[in-house]
Amino acid sequence: MGGGLKAKAAHVDSAVRPNLEHFRALLHEHMEKRGLRKTEQRNVIVETFFQSPHHISIEELLAEVRQKDPRVGYATVYRTLKLLTECGVAFERKFGDGLTRYELADESSHHDHLICVECGKIIEFEEPQIEELQERIAARYGFILKTHKHEMYGTCAECAAKTARPPKRADQAPGSRLRAPGD
Repeated sequence: MGGGLKAKAAHVDSAVRPNLEHFRALLHEHMEKRGLRKTEQRNVIVETFFQSPHHISIEELLAEVRQKDPRVGYATVYRTLKLLTECGVAFERKFGDGLTRYELADESSHHDHLICVECGKIIEFEEPQIEELQERIAARYGFILKTHKHEMYGTCAECAAKTARPPKRADQAPGSRLRAPGD
């Protein structure tokens, strides 16, 4: 595939970390406007989320946060993630498996997603040709794009390889025996 396709597994930490101070400032400003106070638990949740290298569910984040502070509850993590989403620090993602996942809303590293329907693996990728085509289509219809998401569902290479194994022959199946002529 031409055009500089760049893919990265969602669970791999990228070499370029986003400017977390920018996101901390966004959150602080939003909390001040809403009259919310800083709490130790909220801070642990936010900093753990910032360090998460992948699309994280509430349950996964809760498990990581509880390693640092076992007193943190599910509702506190849920409310904090909603707060991060409201102020533009996090994106809420639903990949069709019933889980809601969250990722840092880093617009400087826009990416799209390949989602394996077999194992749930999420691969992030960037493709300039797709971005250019979306812009041309929007312009053709006089549409001003604000945001978009591109998700493709299928089977990852590892899962495809597992299902591509040739089936055993009948004479190799457990419990079968070779028959001699005239048996």
